[in-house]
Amino acid sequence: MVSPTTMAAVRKSGAVPNSEYLLAAEGVRKEFPGVVALDDVTFRLKRGSVHALMGENGAGKSTLMKILAGIYHPDRGSVKLKGVEIQLQSPLDALENGIAMIHQELNLMAPMTVAENIWIRREPLTRLGFVDHKEMNRKTAELFNRLNIAIHPQTKVGELSVAKRQMVEIAKAVSYESDVLIMDEPTSALTEREVAHLFEIIRGLRDQGIGIVYITHKMNELFEIADEFSVFRDGKYIGTHASSDVTRDDIIRMMVGREITQMFPKEDVPLGEVVLSVKNLTLDGVFRDVSFEVRAGEILGVAGLVGSGRSNVAESLFGVTPASSGTIEIDGKPVRIDSPTEAIRHRMAFLTEDRKETGCLLILNVLENMQLAVLQDKFVRNGFVEQGALSAQCEDMCRKLRVKTPDMNERIENLSGGNQQKVLIGRWMLTNPRILILDEPTRGIDVGAKAEIHRLVTEMTRNGVAVIMISSEMPEVLGMSDRIMVMHEGRVTGFLDRAEATQIKVMDLAAR
Repeated sequence: MVSPTTMAAVRKSGAVPNSEYLLAAEGVRKEFPGVVALDDVTFRLKRGSVHALMGENGAGKSTLMKILAGIYHPDRGSVKLKGVEIQLQSPLDALENGIAMIHQELNLMAPMTVAENIWIRREPLTRLGFVDHKEMNRKTAELFNRLNIAIHPQTKVGELSVAKRQMVEIAKAVSYESDVLIMDEPTSALTEREVAHLFEIIRGLRDQGIGIVYITHKMNELFEIADEFSVFRDGKYIGTHASSDVTRDDIIRMMVGREITQMFPKEDVPLGEVVLSVKNLTLDGVFRDVSFEVRAGEILGVAGLVGSGRSNVAESLFGVTPASSGTIEIDGKPVRIDSPTEAIRHRMAFLTEDRKETGCLLILNVLENMQLAVLQDKFVRNGFVEQGALSAQCEDMCRKLRVKTPDMNERIENLSGGNQQKVLIGRWMLTNPRILILDEPTRGIDVGAKAEIHRLVTEMTRNGVAVIMISSEMPEVLGMSDRIMVMHEGRVTGFLDRAEATQIKVMDLAAR
């Protein structure tokens, strides 16, 4: 077995061992308390190829990648880099061995500049031993030029959009001259144009002989960018295929072990009275004159490119950032919503876009996260929480949503992204809302869970809930909405009925 430091030195000298596979994992097993995350898993990455990893949430994809990136240690099995067995003690070990991972939740430091983030711990120094900022900015500009990224090296990371932060993460990984690049859901927050740019970068890196591991839930991406893919299910390795050899249905069947007959189980629900009416809602400098109505049992889809102001409108409706002007009416009565507490009082629920930052309380367990929204009024008697009844309801909701967790006391940070999302949906379903605002409800979620969430939303409309659903995924907006409101740069550019809505019409309105 070769130590990481020896391997790094070998790599530096250029005398790199040769083998058929760039990176390989054999017979890997990893257990967490109460859960077998990986069971005898095999994975092999070829040089100069893009290898996609597919599987439902909780299938073990991210766990395997974290083992390959030195974050977790396998309980059993081996990892080989260029045919040589290595033991990675830490992410730093992996980096020095030429394995870089770009996480779904980005790991940049917001107060620091882009250049400082990229070269941290490797800053060029002056003769006196101080950081040479001029040289660091020059190296960053050179790196960005190579990758065709238009960001100024001295920009603070906190001022960048999610998409641009993603580009900085990629540039940082490339700056290590990595042989292996692991990307976990890199396009989850990107627009179509940004995705196209990212794919250009990936193809360029592949042509340089870099092996890229690409974790995604988006089928279209698989066929566009991946050379081959591996499927995992319930912690087991199912198989590897060339992406040209299979159809979308084949992949879904491998992932979930069953047919998904209906991705968008939209039902024609008889629409009731207008529940929510919004007129000329404006938030200075962000969006202006937004007007729409939502009826009981209706799903109003909100489409638009990233930066169109969709999420900001949702936050204003829920009182997170109260609007500067305009009116909100619920059941025909004007209401003033200046805080989320007030919104919940009016039986509104809001599933935020970023589950890590604004959804989950990561240090709390599943039960505590789920019961947060109902503690204000339900299940409280004489100032005491009726814990038994509340726990029973939460457990019932977890079963209904098929949340994969050892038990309700498991910390939510240990759950996969999709299961965290289900817990958050469960949290709001417990409040029995009349108005449900969903911001990217299925981001980073596998096809099986997506179908379940769509079914739940449809079930809620059947019970007369008015739903506003913001989504960047066009099939989702088209498949689930009764009407679609399209936004561009903070204003509404048009409405489309379900019958007339097409991808071309939506994109046309989104670009106006």
